[in-house]
Amino acid sequence: MRRVAVTGMGIVSPLGTSLGEYRDRLLAGEPAGAPITLFDPAALSTRIAAEVRGDVGERVERDRKVAFGVAAARLAMADAQIQGAPLTPNGAGVSMGMGLELFCMDDMVEFMGAERIPAGRDASTFLQTPSDTCIHRIAREHGLREPPMLHVSACAASTDAIGAAFRQVRSGRRRWMLAGGADSMINPLGVAGFCKIDAMTTRNGDPSRASRPFDRDRDGFLLGEGAAVLVLEDLDDALARGARIHAEILGYGSSLDAHGISEPHPEGEGALLAMRRALDSAGVGAGEVTHVNAHGTSTPKNDPVETLALRRLFGERAGEVTVNATKSMIGHLVSASGAAELVAHMACAGAGWIHPTINLENPDPACDLDYVPRVPRRMRSPLALKNSFGFGGQNASIVVRAPC
Repeated sequence: MRRVAVTGMGIVSPLGTSLGEYRDRLLAGEPAGAPITLFDPAALSTRIAAEVRGDVGERVERDRKVAFGVAAARLAMADAQIQGAPLTPNGAGVSMGMGLELFCMDDMVEFMGAERIPAGRDASTFLQTPSDTCIHRIAREHGLREPPMLHVSACAASTDAIGAAFRQVRSGRRRWMLAGGADSMINPLGVAGFCKIDAMTTRNGDPSRASRPFDRDRDGFLLGEGAAVLVLEDLDDALARGARIHAEILGYGSSLDAHGISEPHPEGEGALLAMRRALDSAGVGAGEVTHVNAHGTSTPKNDPVETLALRRLFGERAGEVTVNATKSMIGHLVSASGAAELVAHMACAGAGWIHPTINLENPDPACDLDYVPRVPRRMRSPLALKNSFGFGGQNASIVVRAPC
């Protein structure tokens, strides 16, 4: 089996579109929550979110997530300094986790309902709606001719996409892969849907303190948007060309709760299975891991279940393991969340730090681990576990080793 290095990272987030800015704002504990500006949310119970602001380096038209994904892939390629894709049977490909196209359909309703194509539009509007649009845009721009891999496992999608790409490179099927995710559901249908199932925070008067994973007063997640893409490369190839190594992906595991659509298994069975499979894949024991970047959604049900699963995994030493939640600052990027949070971990760990979990002010007795509250912490060892647990009970975990 080949070893798999991360040689490129690209981020489009509510806290910036460069690795340095993203890292620095995370370490400063800066919240991204603010009133929604992308549409008028007055009729909804949640009127705040974590939006991507400013120029992302790609024109944003109908579907924000496509623009975010294309921009993040471009940034990752520039960071990796890979020039072109090898035209060989085990060349390069794309693996992406993407969100539901249902949530960008308001523009399509207008288009499809018209008897004639509106002025200034063409038939490409219809052809740009499939979920794999972003993958094809990325592949075309970078000349990646291997079969694409699309993952739609909700909040675990981009972690699954990275895991699948890791397996491709580790097995020798691919020399390198672009992998990550992109999503934007900050629109009327997306926000209304999450409001309908009472998944989001309604702390509208205090958006900077609305996302509070593991805190007693949490009331739901803060919706975010953005994209993150990695270049995963055969380590020997990366070393041979003198590439900078951000980290090494060691293992990946996934599972399904087989329990419910919008709530996790109460004993954390699926989460525990995904973490154990990731550790087995990495050849690493739970006793070697000192840090976890949690799924940490700030919802009443997820946070204690994730805590329980971590306690079951680590046993008596659970209290010695640091656990942080990137969503406390950038919100929940849904299908892009795992990739954006993995980039957060690797960027901070590369500087020797663990970013804090902000807004953790009132401890919940059911959430009793070391969540790195409010201030960053020095990274103790290079091994870490990244968790993503999605709606429908889809779970994914990755083991990463980042220089610290």
